[in-house]
Amino acid sequence: MNQSKQRQQALAPLARSEPWDMLIIGGGITGAGIAREAARRGLAVLLIEQKDFAWGTSSRSSKMVHGGLRYIASGDYKTTLLSVRERERMLNEASGLVNEMHYVMPHYKGKFPPPWIFNTLLRVYDKIAGKRYFKYFKKDAFLRLNPNIKQDKFLGASQFSDAITDDSRLVMRVLDEATHDGAHAINYLKAESLITNEQGLVVGATLKDTASKDKDQTYKVHAKVVVSATGAWADNLRMQASNEPEQSFHKQIRPSRGSHLVVSQERLPTSQAYTFLHPADKRAVFVFPWENRTVLGTTDLDHPPLNDEEVGITSAEVDYLLAATNSLFDDTDLNREDVISTWAGVRPLISDGSDGKRVSPSKEKRDHSVWLDNNLVTVSGGKLTTFRLIALDVLAKCQEVLNLDDTTMQNQTLNGDQVFSNPTPTSPKFATLPKPLQQRLQGFYGRKLDKLLELAHEEDLAYVTDSNTIWAEIRFAARLEQVIHLDDLLLRRTRLGLILPHGAMTPLISARLKQICQQELGWDEQKWQQEVARYSELWQRYYHLPAA
Repeated sequence: MNQSKQRQQALAPLARSEPWDMLIIGGGITGAGIAREAARRGLAVLLIEQKDFAWGTSSRSSKMVHGGLRYIASGDYKTTLLSVRERERMLNEASGLVNEMHYVMPHYKGKFPPPWIFNTLLRVYDKIAGKRYFKYFKKDAFLRLNPNIKQDKFLGASQFSDAITDDSRLVMRVLDEATHDGAHAINYLKAESLITNEQGLVVGATLKDTASKDKDQTYKVHAKVVVSATGAWADNLRMQASNEPEQSFHKQIRPSRGSHLVVSQERLPTSQAYTFLHPADKRAVFVFPWENRTVLGTTDLDHPPLNDEEVGITSAEVDYLLAATNSLFDDTDLNREDVISTWAGVRPLISDGSDGKRVSPSKEKRDHSVWLDNNLVTVSGGKLTTFRLIALDVLAKCQEVLNLDDTTMQNQTLNGDQVFSNPTPTSPKFATLPKPLQQRLQGFYGRKLDKLLELAHEEDLAYVTDSNTIWAEIRFAARLEQVIHLDDLLLRRTRLGLILPHGAMTPLISARLKQICQQELGWDEQKWQQEVARYSELWQRYYHLPAA
């Protein structure tokens, strides 16, 4: 099937004549989670995303599924409790996609935090989880395992556990669960404007197909309730629904940019995450293994008002992250030439104070908020880890509009049922794969894994160079995951553009990619060259190094 036919199939639900129960605007983890919880209750759900699924914050996070250790320190016990429970749930249900990762905090004489304070927090953290993860390493024992870290005044190190994921694959997995229960999800559809009735209540939206060559192609979609899950962009639609002029509308969202660097494991080998305080501003930063690479992150800076463009790292942030890493690891001396790629995302912080400047972004709470404005339900803020709980809060707010009976709202036990279904694959190809790959593919694709293996050619079961990705994943995504552009395939469906040199556009890899895109998307030579040019410009500008 060529790309135009795939797109026609994706857009087919827009022909529906009766109103949807719920229109969700925003295809990140929050929107996907809401679609999942609404569809499982039998609601007719349409989710749209103006760019690609997970294009915004949900493909550019720090990849961590964590309980929020710092929330205990600030006295926010409830947020930690809920986050740890959701972390444990995902570790149990989505193994291979969400995996345990050890973190270590090295301690130095005269530096904060001293071991006794940090270890007390870790014991509380473990008590919440109901598991013992905490371990303390004395100086000599730790240095035998970690000889590269700075040794001057070193006391020892505390170890604890959280989890790590591929955030954009997590979004696709939750969307798959939602569509399995009857939801429809379409990317590259932008909500141009809200539709209101005579009473001024929001009853739908006018959607623009941003992937169409016809720039005037729009659709009017009606729904009983419209949910805006647009994250850092949430104020835009709220302002439309409130009918207030822009100058008097009180904006709630404080965009905060977090940026990361990717280097090779050869330059900085890590088998666990290190968390430590930056020598310049005492903020917590991380160095951690991900996808056979090492990631340095993250920054936390106020970001200018958002438009529809990509977000990239700044030169000052590159220097900041390199300085932090070189302060912990002796003789590593990382520099810009070591950087394989970068990524930057914008967190939607809920501002504490009318001017949004009372505290630094790092000290803003990570809670989510839900608003109801003339039948538009808006949600923003929160954490990747608690996407399911955020979705349940949104459904409770939608109940004020939908007036569903309690039986519908309580359909399936909210606290006992599984978010992720993991049937055992029946394909004989599955048994031929290495165990780590089996676990990864089951976590990434769930019930779609048999289809992935069915589509795979024999040579597709090989890894793409030294990545954890096999070629079959690229073929599957191109055929069945609404790939419109090359960056959808290389930056979100897979992460090859983040972990391979030159954004994966080396001769051998690009030749094989071209072949798959021609076979599965029907791209001719002209289309392929257009996509390569588009992707290369985007990667150089936003996913590589800025000018020094």
